[in-house]
Amino acid sequence: MDLALLRTFVTVHRAGSFTRAAALLGLSQPAVTSQIRTLERQLGRPLFLRQARGVTPTTIGDELAHKAAPHLDALVEIAGTGLDDESSVRTLHLAGPPEFTAERALPSLTELTGDVGQGLALRASFGTAEEVLDGLAAGHHDLVVTTARPRGALLSATPLCDEEHVLVAAPSRAGPIDPEKIDPEKPSRHGGASALEDLPVVEVHESLPFVSRYWASVFDARPAASGAVIVPDLRAVLACVTAGAGLAVLPRYLCRTALDRGDVVELHRPPVPPLRTYVLVVRTGTLAMPHIARAHDWLLRAAADWC
Repeated sequence: MDLALLRTFVTVHRAGSFTRAAALLGLSQPAVTSQIRTLERQLGRPLFLRQARGVTPTTIGDELAHKAAPHLDALVEIAGTGLDDESSVRTLHLAGPPEFTAERALPSLTELTGDVGQGLALRASFGTAEEVLDGLAAGHHDLVVTTARPRGALLSATPLCDEEHVLVAAPSRAGPIDPEKIDPEKPSRHGGASALEDLPVVEVHESLPFVSRYWASVFDARPAASGAVIVPDLRAVLACVTAGAGLAVLPRYLCRTALDRGDVVELHRPPVPPLRTYVLVVRTGTLAMPHIARAHDWLLRAAADWC
């Protein structure tokens, strides 16, 4: 069986469309379609079901992808690094959200780099959960940190750590609010979070993802306020909150120093704080590659000290 055909097949399987696969492979869409049809004729079975938007693998297509993908990834790794011994420097392509990747993952993995490290070179990318998982499936990344669990069997996820979310504001904004009097059992408009509704909100998106998740979990309600400052980086959100722009919901690890210094204060401490779980995701089979497995295990060990 032609390895080029298998490579095109696995790319289509991961991308979910001939168009996206063609862009990833640097081929025309007709060329990709022709290669898939050739492979289907050789196997005597259809590999994909064509739909209005993209393609869906058949049972045979899924089985072939699960068997072929890990071996193709290993061949790509060999081609990229040569046949040197274990002393060769291997490059790990890591992707994840900017704040967690910068504050947690990268500082831990840098111990594996350099002359006194273990022969690992790092390349990092930031993006949304959808972006980094798509990039992983397409072969652009080796290891992804995300809060979204992937679907299907081509990507494999391992729980990494839990992230506690806290409701904070600058002391000047917390003025008349008594956190002890905020009742998490009551909905917002009946006294639960009403004391917070007049405060402006600082968030990463107009949909207020962090604040909305907190309100739903703690107050069983929707936030009444709209975003006063929208900036797509939690570190910038913290800076704006510290400057007095309003309240925000932030990961505790990110604002712990600001809390300790008194730059911001907790507006509420619910009995059960909202949590978000991070997972480490790889393409199934790639943990057989030593440099990916080493980074994967290293992050899991480091995460034990992050809680």
